[in-house]
Formats: sequence, structure tokens, C-alpha cells
Amino acid sequence: MTDNNTSERKPLILIAEDVESNYKLLEIILKKEYDLLWAKNGKEAVAYALSHNPDAVLMDIKMPVMDGIEALKEIRLHTDSLPVIMQTAYAFDTDRRVAEEAGCNGFITKPVMPRELKMYLDKYLTK
Repeated sequence: MTDNNTSERKPLILIAEDVESNYKLLEIILKKEYDLLWAKNGKEAVAYALSHNPDAVLMDIKMPVMDGIEALKEIRLHTDSLPVIMQTAYAFDTDRRVAEEAGCNGFITKPVMPRELKMYLDKYLTK
């Protein structure tokens, strides 16, 4: 007997999002193509990013305990190769600039548009 899924695992996406309804929306959009891991704050996101080796991170900017920018900076101390896409309801140019300076790979605004999200993920996850 062989397991058909051993070599064809789905990419693992870490979603750092403190609002459950926002996570559920992302889950609906992504669960068919990706395995998902949910961090509810920036500190959890850093711990999960370092311990679970996700293929990409969707990082909310405004979160409790540690915000997404600080979490991104902490992740970048350990790896430059992990794609981190920032997401926020606060679409100010300053947020985008700060996120880019911290080392993000992309920036999307909420409400998340499925096509835009999948475009970013395809860009970083296709081999």
C-alpha cells in the first residue's frame, strides 16, 4: 500500500490574524489548495514560523501582543527566504513603506480579494 500524498503535500501557509472571521474567510479561499496554520498574534506567528517551516506567511499588521511589523522583523532575523505577505485594513502608504522596509514580499489590503491573494501565493510558491 502506498500513500498518494507523501510526496505531493500541499504547501503550508501560516496565517497570522487575530480576528477569527478574517481567518475563516482566508480559510475558505485557501483550504482546498493549501494546508493552513493559524497564529492569533505576532508572537505566536514568529514561534510558528520558526518551528513549523511554512512555505509562506500571510501577516496581519494590527495584532495584539506583537504587531505584524515587529513579527516580520523578528522572522527576518532568522530567514530572508520565507515569503511574507502583509495584509491590513489600514491601507496607508506609510504602512506599506514600513512593511517593505521590514522585508515583506507583498502587501494586500482587506477585504482580501481572492484573485490578488492567489496571485501572490502563486508567485512565491510555484517552483
